[in-house]
Amino acid sequence: MEKKEDLIKDFKIAIASTAKSVSNVNDLEVIFGNQDLKTDKITIKLPEMENINNKINYTKARALADSEALKIRYSDEKILDSKKPSGTVSKKLYSIAEKIRYEKLGSLEFKGIRENIKTSYIEKLNNLKTEKNSERLIEAFENYLRINFFNIKNNKNIEKTFKDFKKGFDDKLKSKLKILNNSIKDQSKFNSLISDLISEMNINEEIEHDQKEEENSSSDDSSPKSTEQSTQEKMEENEEMSVESSIPDVENFSSKSEGDNEDLEIEEPSSSTKQRGKTVRDFGNKKYKAYTNEFDETIKAEELESEDELNRLRQNLDQQLLQLKNFISKLANKLQRKLLAKQNRSWDFDLEEGLLDNSKLARIIIDPFNSLSFKKEKDFEFKDTLVTILIDNSGSMRGKPISVAAVCADILSRTLERCLVKVEVLGFTTKHWKGGSSREKWINNQKPLFPGRLNDLRHIIYKSADVPWRQAKKNIGLMLKEGLLKENIDGEALKWAYNKMAKRKEERKILMVISDGAPVDDSTLSSNSSDYLENDLKNAVKWIEKNTSIELLAIGIGHDVTRYYNKAVKITDVQDLGDVMINQLTELFTKKNINKSIH
Repeated sequence: MEKKEDLIKDFKIAIASTAKSVSNVNDLEVIFGNQDLKTDKITIKLPEMENINNKINYTKARALADSEALKIRYSDEKILDSKKPSGTVSKKLYSIAEKIRYEKLGSLEFKGIRENIKTSYIEKLNNLKTEKNSERLIEAFENYLRINFFNIKNNKNIEKTFKDFKKGFDDKLKSKLKILNNSIKDQSKFNSLISDLISEMNINEEIEHDQKEEENSSSDDSSPKSTEQSTQEKMEENEEMSVESSIPDVENFSSKSEGDNEDLEIEEPSSSTKQRGKTVRDFGNKKYKAYTNEFDETIKAEELESEDELNRLRQNLDQQLLQLKNFISKLANKLQRKLLAKQNRSWDFDLEEGLLDNSKLARIIIDPFNSLSFKKEKDFEFKDTLVTILIDNSGSMRGKPISVAAVCADILSRTLERCLVKVEVLGFTTKHWKGGSSREKWINNQKPLFPGRLNDLRHIIYKSADVPWRQAKKNIGLMLKEGLLKENIDGEALKWAYNKMAKRKEERKILMVISDGAPVDDSTLSSNSSDYLENDLKNAVKWIEKNTSIELLAIGIGHDVTRYYNKAVKITDVQDLGDVMINQLTELFTKKNINKSIH
């Protein structure tokens, strides 16, 4: 008996020692079982070791200790929380992806850890039992990532269990796996990318609703039997759902029948908007739908072209900048002065760290070791602002309009960044003229009547909010790419931009739309009513203006957009775009009324 206890004790010491080494934290505390240890040290809690001869327990404990130690070493909680998507199921998928990221990092550095984690996961698969659809989705997601990150192979039973989910994940994630794998050393980039991917999946939170219903019914012994039966029936019905139905695209929010009362939950907005109770159906147009979303893409600009081509396009944009730089720069400086004046910058002095206080130089020269010679800028509320510029990338914008739009977005990004305002630049178009794979699928399916949107969307991220202008500047030149600009489906682009902004934590959010015409897609309009796309845009604008705190404004180039947007400006000369963009932002920041038109 004593020998067995000594073995377990030695094993615990070995586990603790390894965890300290892996985590790179010498005073790490490793706790086994339900031991209640009050300590200020960083701790890892592991299950109690009941039997040293139980290999499964032994392997599981080693793998768990390795994983927790790698989490301490490689995972920053602040970064993780800042990128977190909304929805219980989405958050679980996000946590799993982060766990796989830091385990993969550790596996590259410590070969023994790779084997521990791989063996433990295979044992978990062999004992896998999932009854609820939400559990199957979560397990399938982890399995999909581990196969691709750790080269694990499933047995036939597991392959069959996750078969329905694999196709859906391939459609949503396969093209991004290489980027994810290359980003594992950059937690911020990885977390941001996986959060966006999960959010774009728009997990059907009715799964979560069913899960909560089941938990409530099981905890309440007095619940009527009929309630338990209906919950069970709903679970069984959800069991048949594939990943495609569990993860619908946000743009296809109303493609279900109108009799379906189950709502899909949108991304959780910042605390200021308090839109948690709203649903994607609340965009206001239940009749609008996409025939299929499987060919749509949301893509970063740098993924559409090679670096050499992006550099070439950026040089072209710089040539355009030369002609407009002086004029727009003067306007940008005007905006910058307004913003900086509003910020009322102030400082804390006599600090032990921070920026060197020039007024204390004499003191430092006399006594180099003198402390309290630093200053730090005080935080102010105005920093917490996001401006999103959404640019129509349709064919009619070709030439001068798109060049000026790109130049203005470029200069505004730099200007607002200097004022510590976050800026993202987005574009919207389609992948094809007059339909694409979506239309081909519709034709192959005998052309059902009123099919909805019949083209493949392409939503482009030129600059993300958290990416500095210097890193994204070459991407903005992509707008000048010949052949990029095609059709424009404004309503869905607006919903996409809104959903991206709703996830952000900034207190103030401004969305500026630049377009030169009404929504047009020949393929869609030839098979639906002539006002199909226009009505969807009107409903999306109305919903955002009425139900959210996002400040929405639009600039129409040669096109009166006041019939869509309450806050809108029309310009007849594209040369006025920079002037109008900057003046509109200036007036918005100084809280002036912008309901006017310039002719």
